[in-house]
Amino acid sequence: MTETLALIDRLLDAIEHDIAPMTRQEVTRGNKIFGAAILLKSDLSLVIAETNNEVENPLWHGEMHAIKKLYERDRKTLPDPKDCIFLATHEPCSLCLSAITWGGYDNFYYLFSHEDSRDSFAIPHDLKILKEVFTLDPGGYNTENAYWHSHDIVQMIASLDRGNRERLVARVDDISALYNDLSAAYQAQKGHAGIPLD
Repeated sequence: MTETLALIDRLLDAIEHDIAPMTRQEVTRGNKIFGAAILLKSDLSLVIAETNNEVENPLWHGEMHAIKKLYERDRKTLPDPKDCIFLATHEPCSLCLSAITWGGYDNFYYLFSHEDSRDSFAIPHDLKILKEVFTLDPGGYNTENAYWHSHDIVQMIASLDRGNRERLVARVDDISALYNDLSAAYQAQKGHAGIPLD
């Protein structure tokens, strides 16, 4: 359990301190609130954090942009994807699920679900695309497969003992409030940045 607690705390730290500040800046440019980070499995150190940059290119979702920016570095310095944890603030869309797969990552963790993206953040595209293009209902993709295993941080927290669960739920509540503020800023100017699916 100690390893799980340390992992959850570190993932929440990365969202709060590495991804969210970048997201706050990019939301002012018209970008969505989705971000990602890659950490080393060995010591949970940060390899890269990024956020959505759809105003530059509609494919630069948080996960896609993190991989793009990582591969702009010297290839000799890049860690093996199998040695990394892939963290997404929000459950990856079909585009980003494919990017994680093609990138060679054997895992990903996320805080907010597709339903949260639709219901709390008024961005319904992930679920609509999964339904319209792939005929998948919410949660219909295979969360454990030959390529990767996905991990819902909220579900991980729910499985903990009461004291640790309550502490981490309070952290998630604080991060949710932060993302609600970011979402309100994004929604207030949505439609002005030329993003096809805003």
